[in-house]
Amino acid sequence: MTQSWEAGAPKVDVSAGGLPGWLEPVAAAAVTMRPEQLSRFLLPDGGGRQSAVLVLFGEGDRGPDLLLIERSAALRAHAGQPSFPGGALDPEDGDPEGEGPLRAALREAEEETGLDPAGVQVFGVLPRLYIPVSGFVVTPVLGWWREPSPVRAVDPAETARVFRVPVTDLTDPANRATLVHPSGFRGSAFLVQGALVWGFTAGIIDKLLHYAGWERPWDRDRTVPLG
Repeated sequence: MTQSWEAGAPKVDVSAGGLPGWLEPVAAAAVTMRPEQLSRFLLPDGGGRQSAVLVLFGEGDRGPDLLLIERSAALRAHAGQPSFPGGALDPEDGDPEGEGPLRAALREAEEETGLDPAGVQVFGVLPRLYIPVSGFVVTPVLGWWREPSPVRAVDPAETARVFRVPVTDLTDPANRATLVHPSGFRGSAFLVQGALVWGFTAGIIDKLLHYAGWERPWDRDRTVPLG
């Protein structure tokens, strides 16, 4: 049954029980990950706008995969950029250091992709991370798509498409590169499903692959420019 967000903030449990065997390394890694292992940008003293993203693992036609969205090219911020579903916490989501990010990640994912949050098992939460360019403090929420539901771009003005990327594509060295931003920023990138995944999203994927033991050697000297 679909969660009723309008009726109040539903309780969201975190449980790693019953996960498929292939996902257990991710759940184990999530327990021990520290902020400095995920990003060089630590939380500022003044905080930032609280937000959350849903890092949703499922099983598709080609095995384990991740759910991503591509933001509309018409948006002012991060236009056309692939990302995890997610967004800012609303007051009704509750404590940003408690269940708030879990509710926000599921609610935003439902609003953006139409997925049924009742079919998602939250099995872990990564440390909150800071994105200086936007001022957001982001909590990555890890989910197992226990009962997949149809997904789509609910609002084309915000989301250009919704797509699932097989983990085998993400670990394929041929699909990996180092992105070079005009600002001088360099970071992990993935060329998958006709998309260039970079920035915060690529950084999280890169770290999850590494700490779960899924990473394969790839050419870090191979670069792709942004734009």
